[in-house]
Amino acid sequence: MRTMYGVPALAAGARHLTTLGAKAMKRILLLVLPLLAAFASWAPPVTVYLAGDSTMAQKLVTRRPEMGWGEAFQQYFDIDQVRIENHARNGRSTRTFITEGRWQAVADRLRPGDYVFIQFGHNDASVDKVDRYTPPADYRRNLVRFVADARAKGASPVLLTPVRRRKFDAAGTLVDTHGEYPDLVRAVAAEQRVPLLDMHRLSAEALTRHGAEGSRRLFLQLRAGENANYPQGIEDNTHFSPQGAEVMAALAAQGLRELGIGLSGLVRTPGAPAPATTR
Repeated sequence: MRTMYGVPALAAGARHLTTLGAKAMKRILLLVLPLLAAFASWAPPVTVYLAGDSTMAQKLVTRRPEMGWGEAFQQYFDIDQVRIENHARNGRSTRTFITEGRWQAVADRLRPGDYVFIQFGHNDASVDKVDRYTPPADYRRNLVRFVADARAKGASPVLLTPVRRRKFDAAGTLVDTHGEYPDLVRAVAAEQRVPLLDMHRLSAEALTRHGAEGSRRLFLQLRAGENANYPQGIEDNTHFSPQGAEVMAALAAQGLRELGIGLSGLVRTPGAPAPATTR
């Protein structure tokens, strides 16, 4: 005798399979939905490109303990949120940064949402160094170009005035060495509506607080025999010691917080947890 499944039995079987399928789908969704939510909230890190001169640049081992403040800047960001790419180079002015193809190398890497911090002036103002000197009108024009090129790539430029040198007069008053160049940066920032980090002002305040003698430790100043890289010693009032680089990086982070731009919310205290982000 043939055994036949009746219609009720088939219907019950179908309901059972449907129930099993629904439970399996629920389990899958419980596993997948948190992953989808995490993926949806994840954003690739912002890249901050640094374009500038020796006061910002990464140093060779043979130049240590000299340190650029850009080397100390990453600690103010969680690397999963913000990554610093330091393209600054010793001895460069806006002019030579362009003619050597260094600016184009930065511009080619820029993506929407990135930032580029632009700080020149030390070498542009060096009239006695014809290999790097940039007349004021050309300096201004170069800054305008940097801003336009960054914006054309969907990136956000930030202009920085040059940091101060350590130069005090007999009365202990800090003396400026940059002439009209800091004001040119301020003018371009205002005209082009670009965020301005006034490192010229911030560093002047810091050096004044440290005083003529106390500020020595912020710069590359070594006695003869103190360091193998400088057997004769050195008294450099332009380039920073590690402590000086840390101080200048802290000033840059402070100034960035005060700007109130998108990147400002990602600045953290070194060693602290990353700030929440809605990017």
